[in-house]
Amino acid sequence: MNKLQVDSENVQEGIESVQEGVEGLQDDAQVWIDKLIEFGSDYGLKLLGAIAIWVIGSWVIKRIKKLLDAAMDKVEYDESLEKFITSLAIISLKILLVVIILGNLGVETTSFAALLAAGGLAVGLSLQGSLSNFAGGILILILKPYKTGDFIEAQGESGVVKEIQIFNTKINTLDNKEVIIPNGALSNGNITNYSSEKFRRVDLVIGVSYNSDIKQTKDLLFNILKENDRVVDEPAPMIVLGELADSSVNFYVRPWVHSPDYWDVYFEIMEACKLELDKAGIEIPFPQMDIHKKS
Repeated sequence: MNKLQVDSENVQEGIESVQEGVEGLQDDAQVWIDKLIEFGSDYGLKLLGAIAIWVIGSWVIKRIKKLLDAAMDKVEYDESLEKFITSLAIISLKILLVVIILGNLGVETTSFAALLAAGGLAVGLSLQGSLSNFAGGILILILKPYKTGDFIEAQGESGVVKEIQIFNTKINTLDNKEVIIPNGALSNGNITNYSSEKFRRVDLVIGVSYNSDIKQTKDLLFNILKENDRVVDEPAPMIVLGELADSSVNFYVRPWVHSPDYWDVYFEIMEACKLELDKAGIEIPFPQMDIHKKS
């Protein structure tokens, strides 16, 4: 009987130990449940608010993108510039949205903003030259001092604009060489655009001998201009006696042409002047020097 009593007591102690363990687990579980309830009450509304801000903010950003696209289409900016400005604006708005959500969740955003500013400053200093070209490209694409297909002269180079990129401009010279010019230099330097105006004046100097008849020469030169179909009537061409040079009487011949016809007309008139003056017996003098020897 004593042995049975001992075993019974051991069983009873085991049951009590298990009950104490279960009660301990229940207490721990209740503690965690209370913490979860407390966390949910503290952060649940913030989390729901953050989700709502993200949904509404994303919808607003999409609407802004549509408005930007419509505005760009009306202004008719370069396609590459439109895509870049739209992408930059959308990325900036999304970063701002994330910062607002983090702030709503209680995350300290001051240091985050300072980190972004410091990173931006470091990148800006390291890419100073590239950023100058980038800013120049933006100005060129917005202000449009020239466009693709224009004949320009800038930075000691001249040629037809082949492509305008964000960082540089590519031009093809008259002998078909590709020249790449940084946009920073272009936006801060002088640019001569020979294609921006509808008409251009061809400036020629035709010299004849002092023995030539002035009226006859002027009439002949006017006829040459009149017979060239590329020379326009308005603005009217002009021919004047411009200079009494050392060995020739120089006429300034000033016809107006459509800008794309400039070089064709220039060479055609130069050739026609030589041929017609020779036919009329009007001498075109060449530089010469008389040497007198004293005996």
